[in-house]
Order: sequence, then C-alpha cells, then structure tokens
Amino acid sequence: FTDVTAKAGLIHSGWGQGVCIGDYDNDGFDDLFVTYFGKNVLYHNNGNGTFTDVSEKSGVAGNGKRWNTGCAFVDYDRDGHVDLFVANYIDLDLKTAPVPESGPCLYKGVMVACGPPGLNGGKNILYHNNGNGTFTDVSETSGILKANGTYGLGVLAADLDNDGWPDIYVANDSTASALYQNKKNGTFVDIALEAGCALSADGKPQAGMGISAADYDLDGNLDLVKTNFAGDTPSLYRNLGGASFEDTTFQGGLGKHTQYLGWGCGFFDFDNDGWADILICNGHVYPEVEQLKTEAGYPQRKLLYKNLRNGRFDDVSFDGGPGISTPVAARGCAFGDFDNDGNIDVVVNTVNDFPQLLRCDSRTGNNWIKIKTIGTKSNRSGIGARVKCITHLPDEKKRHPQIDEVRSGGGYFSQNDLRVHFGIGKAEKVELLEIRWPSGLVETLKDIKSNQVIYVKEGEGIVRMMPFDPQKPNKTAK
Repeated sequence: FTDVTAKAGLIHSGWGQGVCIGDYDNDGFDDLFVTYFGKNVLYHNNGNGTFTDVSEKSGVAGNGKRWNTGCAFVDYDRDGHVDLFVANYIDLDLKTAPVPESGPCLYKGVMVACGPPGLNGGKNILYHNNGNGTFTDVSETSGILKANGTYGLGVLAADLDNDGWPDIYVANDSTASALYQNKKNGTFVDIALEAGCALSADGKPQAGMGISAADYDLDGNLDLVKTNFAGDTPSLYRNLGGASFEDTTFQGGLGKHTQYLGWGCGFFDFDNDGWADILICNGHVYPEVEQLKTEAGYPQRKLLYKNLRNGRFDDVSFDGGPGISTPVAARGCAFGDFDNDGNIDVVVNTVNDFPQLLRCDSRTGNNWIKIKTIGTKSNRSGIGARVKCITHLPDEKKRHPQIDEVRSGGGYFSQNDLRVHFGIGKAEKVELLEIRWPSGLVETLKDIKSNQVIYVKEGEGIVRMMPFDPQKPNKTAK
C-alpha cells in the first residue's frame, strides 16, 4: 500500500467518526462519506484517483452541532439512487456541555470521563437523493425522527423482513436499539421492541456499539450480532422470519464473556466452509480500568467464533494467531479480501496506536466465489442487491443455500468490501446464483466455477470473470 491521502484530496481536520461508500451519482465511481463531530464530509470520486468535497453543495454537511456516528448509503425507495442514513450520538453544544471534573462520574468506584446519560440523545438523519447531485433531509416526513432521545452508533441497512425493501437497524448506547421497518411508501416505523431485537435477553436496554448481519443458520433470514459495553455479553438475534427475532446469545455460545467491551464486529466465513463465523473487536473506553484487577484491561483481545453448523458458535480466539489474541484498544473493523487469495482479511482501527491489517491465511483449502454487482436500472453499485448462492457440498446431503447482500456501512462506523463473498467448502462450482436487484429484477446464473471474482451487470449477466488459482493449504497459517 502507498499513502495517497494528500494526492487524493482527502486531507481534512476534525473529529472523524464513521465512513460509508456508495456511488450517489451513478457515474461508476464509488463516493466517500465521512461523519464527524460537527459537519460531515461527502467526497465526490472524480474517477482519476482524486476526490472533491461536495458536502455543502450536496446538502449533507449538517448543521455542525451534531455528533454524527454510523452511516450507510441505502436506496430506501428503490428509485435507482442511493439515499443516505446518518446516526447521531448526542446533540452537544460545547458552550453548555459539562466540563471535566465538574461532577463525579464513577465506574466501579474509579473516577472516569462522563458518559452520555444526562445529555440529549442525538436525532438520526435520512437524506433523500434527488438524482441531481443534491440531497433533501426527509427525517421528519419519513418517520425517522419519531424515535428521539437515543444515542445512535452502529448502522446496518438490510432487508431484515424479506419483503424486498431495505430496513435500517441502529445500535444505540444505553437505550433500546432501533429497527426502522421500511413501509414501502417512503416512511419507516421503529418496530425493534415488538420484533425482539431492541433489548437484552432479560429485557434490559444495552449499550450497543456495532451491528452486523448474516444468515448464520441458512434458513433464508438475515440474523444479527451486536456488540455491547463491558459487563454484558454481545447480542445474537436469530431471525425467525417476518420481522421477528429470538435472542439466542446464550444458546448460541456468545454468552460466555462479559468482561470485554465490544466495538467493531462482523459475520465472515474465515475458513470458507460455507457457514458464517463471527469476529468481535474489543477495547475499553476508560484507561482508568487498569487500576481494577477485576477488569480485562484497557487493551483487550478480540473474540473469534467459529460456526459449529448447529446454531452454536465456539470461541477459537486462541487458535487464530497473535492478530486475534494480542490485546489492543480496538474500535472499528472492516472486512475484505485485500490480496484476492480467497480469504477474508480484516482491517482494525485502534486508539493511540497503529491500525492493524490482519491477513487471513486459511489452511483449509476450501473454495470460494465473489460477486461484484453493477446496477443499470438499480443504483450503479448494486447496494441492496440480495445474492443467493446454492452449492452441493460433498459432506452434506442437502443443497447448501447461502444469502448475503451488497451493503454500505455496517459494523462499528466501518465499510466492508462491496463484493459479496461466499465460502463454498469443497464444492467445485456454484450450482445456482440468484441476484434480486433493488429494481425488482431477479437474475439466475448456473454452474459457475469456484475461486473467481465475477462481475454481474444488471440485465446482462456475467460480463467479466477473474479466476484465481486455488489456495494452497498452509499447515502453519493462522
């Protein structure tokens, strides 16, 4: 890698928070949106390796007084132009905000920086893409503003009720999380409480941080994993279908650890066996916890969970190498195969330290397939497209159906590779690949060889193939 930040025109000072990408003007080049405490920045991709700040011109800079956090481009009305959702933590005016040591804020008897309780919760924002390079704030008319007083952090845009329309989940800190169900008419309703994905298993609000989705049990519904504050477990919500969730944190094996403070998270198939695994990045928010012997410390190890194919996960963190087991003060993490070897790698951001690039060197020898979507009637990036991959694994009697979506944002303030990746075990081909585009078009492709990246253009099928040599098993790899 070469640092081209300055050359690309991305030098900017401020308290940066989150990032998401999407081709908002459908010119074939993905644009970049960065959230800040203060005004946000939308960078237009000029197509020549440089970007131009169009925040004010496009209408998405904001008023400068908000603590903006997670974000996601999402074509909520399916008009072919990606819209923009921005979560907010608190409405904070530094002139009236509490000053340091103005009052005792204690964590287990130790004085620490004050948290959000007592401050006004932030108001989430939904911008509608007008199709001419500008956006309009439709937060009120869409119903997004009806859920006030929350401390929004991680954002996930996904079709969680299988009706073909993208919904929006927000992991909230210290309050019930929100699931905005898309009503297909430009409006949303928060159904998280009745859907069973707003609270903990015992019905209490949690300090949610990051959020990710995948169909970990292969039932055709996208399930959720959410990270939470220390003293609590992560949350695993199994999607029962029809916007109904069951908290399976403890049944699923994620209830063993309460000492870690989770941030970035993601479902990803690290061994390419066709079953979604989980990575959780941890690190405390209070450096003062080093004084407490009962805590896991300020830097903390990551948690790597392997899918056991029976609805349960096993903690295999200490088998994942030092990149997983070495404690760091981690925050956001992003998933993508940066070296195109078929294994999903991870970039982890840390506090007061270098970022981490964790290369996955799998020793399984399993096969894989990647799909890059190119929209025509749908938005150019294909954001919101659902991909179904059906294979026949030699060690399974039934066909193996996987689903995933092209997704902007997610995790904790992070952006993953837009290419959809499926591990397919020892299968040598994909028997059937089905793409449900945001436009409503459904395309079916058959008998696709493994270990390649395919480019699928809406209405035209496969327009490019990039085959790669099958990975060679590395007996010592992690």
